[in-house]
Amino acid sequence: MTTSAASTRMIVTGRPADTPSRRAGFQRREQLVSWAFLAPFLIAFALFLVWPIIHGIILSFTDQSLTGAGGAFVGFVNYAEALTDPVMWQSLWNTVWFTLLSTVPLVVIALLMAALVDRGIPGQWLWRLSFFMPFLLASTVISQIWVWIFNPQIGAANNILKALGLEPLAWLQNPETNMMSIVIATVWWTVGFNFLLYLAAMQNIPPQQYEAASLDGAGAWRQFWSITLPQLGPATVLILLLQILASLKLFDQAYQMLGGVASDTTRSIVQYIYEAGFTSYRFGYSAAISYVFFALIVIVGVAQALVTRRRKEQL
Repeated sequence: MTTSAASTRMIVTGRPADTPSRRAGFQRREQLVSWAFLAPFLIAFALFLVWPIIHGIILSFTDQSLTGAGGAFVGFVNYAEALTDPVMWQSLWNTVWFTLLSTVPLVVIALLMAALVDRGIPGQWLWRLSFFMPFLLASTVISQIWVWIFNPQIGAANNILKALGLEPLAWLQNPETNMMSIVIATVWWTVGFNFLLYLAAMQNIPPQQYEAASLDGAGAWRQFWSITLPQLGPATVLILLLQILASLKLFDQAYQMLGGVASDTTRSIVQYIYEAGFTSYRFGYSAAISYVFFALIVIVGVAQALVTRRRKEQL
């Protein structure tokens, strides 16, 4: 735009001409405003996520103690010890075993609960509330509830067994039942979240599909098997992924229900990391174990992503 044309536009519109330099100034100001809005999040992200990760990696290569002693660089000594530590591998197996025991019922029971509510049983609001309410409770509350339920003398669990003519059990004291007791408490506590995810996915299925199937003579079971289940695939993959990641972080309910006393059958990998750092005072070794565990989680996540992508390509 020439100077005379810009002057003419300014006279006619009463505003400065839209020159390239003016547009560049606007763009710079917009970028500054954008960075100003992003700055609080970026600062918090760097302080509470990026820096702890970097600091943890550095710590894992030292012999730093909780008491402040040590701190010398020891290379891969901590990692070599972790990979040959039988307690760490037993803790990891306990975590995997808990994940296997809890994931299947948390998916299947949540699916059945969502199907019952979605089919229009009376009092839907009451069922939704009762199914989801335990998930809102804190882990300390859940742990205390189930400690009372599993109490060998006055607990409801043994009262039910006695009513059925069975022998009472020392649920939390017996190594053969303490892990299953934690699984039962966890399923009761967290199944409501998966229930909501499944219910939301079911309600997104067009009702015309069920109407057409009903006209063709398909019953409720056939509709569920041929219409509902195939369309719940993405929701099931999401629930499985979230559930596996949550189960691998087992700590709160196991620690609280057992009173902080770990055993060879219930010690999770997270609890062993806690014990190494805050009981044995070995911060460097604790950091090394945590990053070995993190690497295993990454491997599982990548493998699951590859399997999911391959299935989508086959479809």
